[in-house]
Amino acid sequence: MSEKTMQSSAESSAETTTDLASIAVNRFGYGARNNELQQAQANPLKWLKSQLTIPVLNNTFPSSEDILKEHFHFIQQKKQHKKHNEMAGANKKSIDKKTRKYASNTLLSMSSDTVKQAINSSHSVSWRLLDFFSNHFSVSTNGRLMTGLAATLERESIAANLLGQFEDLLLAVEQHPAMLIYLNNEKSFGANSILGMRREKGLNENLAREILELHTLGVDGPYQQTDVTELAKAITGWSVVNLIKEQGSGFTFRHFGHEPGERTLLGKTYKENGVHQGEQMLRDLAVNPATAKHMCYKLAHHFVTENPPKSLLSKMETAWLKSNGNIKQVMFAMFEAQESWLDSPQKFKTPREFVISTHRALATTKINDKGIYNALTALGQQPFNAGSPAGYSDKQKGWLGASALMARIDWTTTMSSYRKRANAEKIMCQALGEVVAEHTYKMVIRAESRQQALTLLLMSPEFQRR
Repeated sequence: MSEKTMQSSAESSAETTTDLASIAVNRFGYGARNNELQQAQANPLKWLKSQLTIPVLNNTFPSSEDILKEHFHFIQQKKQHKKHNEMAGANKKSIDKKTRKYASNTLLSMSSDTVKQAINSSHSVSWRLLDFFSNHFSVSTNGRLMTGLAATLERESIAANLLGQFEDLLLAVEQHPAMLIYLNNEKSFGANSILGMRREKGLNENLAREILELHTLGVDGPYQQTDVTELAKAITGWSVVNLIKEQGSGFTFRHFGHEPGERTLLGKTYKENGVHQGEQMLRDLAVNPATAKHMCYKLAHHFVTENPPKSLLSKMETAWLKSNGNIKQVMFAMFEAQESWLDSPQKFKTPREFVISTHRALATTKINDKGIYNALTALGQQPFNAGSPAGYSDKQKGWLGASALMARIDWTTTMSSYRKRANAEKIMCQALGEVVAEHTYKMVIRAESRQQALTLLLMSPEFQRR
């Protein structure tokens, strides 16, 4: 849909303009905060495009380098105490407790900060896109080290590359310590490499498999087991700096652990070229038509509908291939497509979407870190705890179970109890505009109390779906 067509459509009636603005703000973003719905009404498409900016993250938190340094220092302490037989009893427990607390506090602070910034941002579409890619490149808090590292991946590798070329995003993610450690590539060495023969350490295919199956081509992509093995060999030696013994800040290439020789991936041969062999493979995967198909489907499925029409996917794939995987151009193609502006709500909000959109609608000013973290945990979407490289479900059936709905009701009731003076009718107008059904409107304004009115609004079909 061109801006001219969108503008013409928007000007056809006040009701249509409001509907388009509501779609722009709620379907593609995290819902209206304050007067954003009114801002979008002038030109919903132009407003939507202006939403795409690089999220500015709080840089006062520990970096992955800080966390790794603390981890290696902890390992060194354990070895020293063990050597002198001092790592027993209360001393051992004290060190373990201190390091675990450092990791858990880091996770709590960083993951909550991202949610709070999404709540307060005037560019919530970009924060939704950041969340999409953070879930696409999912890492989980398996163990003390990953508890500290998990949240740094989106902050250091995803945010900065959010609107550029997908190949740059892909490389930044796969070479980040959190991804390398999560999928066990930091100790993956070729059988014929110096380290492989000396230490009898072998090949690990975890990262290579997820790159092909989840991050690029998709589970139905045109690859075989031999391609997984070849990619795994090409990225042997992709590791993490030991900050106690080595200089560096995270990623390192251990050439003594790299499997020597040419590699063949998807029928193309890549010469022996050290770290660049694997990097070139990833760059080629990023612009592969199968990657365009997989990624455009996931983006349309997330932002628009669980059953995106082929015509929409075709427009997005064309933009991907034409721009060599420029994420911003693909998003523009999705925004401009008439098929993206379906009249009725298409997606059931995930817990994260629900929590963020609720706080935005209520214009919450004081948000407690533990409150945010505990809410997401209670609702089933604890930050960085999907437990699988596939991430959390993006399908409504994953969040529509009876216990999941009861958890939403409980949380909504609690939230409403904190806002006893809130005017639900005003919030409804600011958040949803004119798209509220008469039945919902009457339920809200006829509620027995302000608290009940707010609960009914937040649990209404119009607010639960986008």
